[in-house]
Amino acid sequence: RCIPPLSTDKVVLGQYTNGKKGEPGYLDDPTVPEDSRCPTFAMCVLYVQNERWDGVPFILKAGKGLNEHKTEIRVQLNDVPGDLFNRPASNIGLQTRNEFVLRVQPDPAIYMKMTVKDPGMRLRVQPGELELSYDAAYNGVVIPDAYERLILDCINGDQQHFVRRDELRASWAIFTPLLHYIDSGGLEVYPYTFGSPGPSQANVLRRDVGHITHLVQRDITWAGGLEHNPDAAATGRNSDGFLMSP
Repeated sequence: RCIPPLSTDKVVLGQYTNGKKGEPGYLDDPTVPEDSRCPTFAMCVLYVQNERWDGVPFILKAGKGLNEHKTEIRVQLNDVPGDLFNRPASNIGLQTRNEFVLRVQPDPAIYMKMTVKDPGMRLRVQPGELELSYDAAYNGVVIPDAYERLILDCINGDQQHFVRRDELRASWAIFTPLLHYIDSGGLEVYPYTFGSPGPSQANVLRRDVGHITHLVQRDITWAGGLEHNPDAAATGRNSDGFLMSP
């Protein structure tokens, strides 16, 4: 209820085209009209107008035909003023923002990315992770899929994992004006290559609201990892939701 309707300058839409390995684009589907402007990608930035979250951007991203298939929440902490380690990287190593990551799928995990000091006498820092991996911590335990749990909740009459009626009405109030604007052709739909992280305009929007992308190997779910994607840290190749913290 504290979230105003989405501003159109805080939204990026995209539609995937042919992939580098010959994957068909969205318009290649015979059931899709040749002039379709239907988005297959969307990124938007929300703001919560209350005392706790004022000025903090909530970045939501979803799409089809991307380089990854995953669901996660990232809470990125802002740089602190007067940082003692805010020196040139050549002197003490790589200083990055702390991030708290909750990955739902694949490979469910909770981990904290932070800057740690290298062991030894020298003052050098590097990114590190504190991690709880469900596969490692609960080896042999069958973790049900999302819909399995929801179907069981329906059978048992348990509503705790479902959206309430008033919450649903409030969410539609946020997005409905934007959806009408999109239907009228008011927003441009940018093309992006199948298997890419999405249109480049999305990365520009992310940077404009203050998010800084720095990926480590633990963040990667696509084949090959960082060593096969040297530009990953620059392009932000992930499909996820972001929450910036003050």
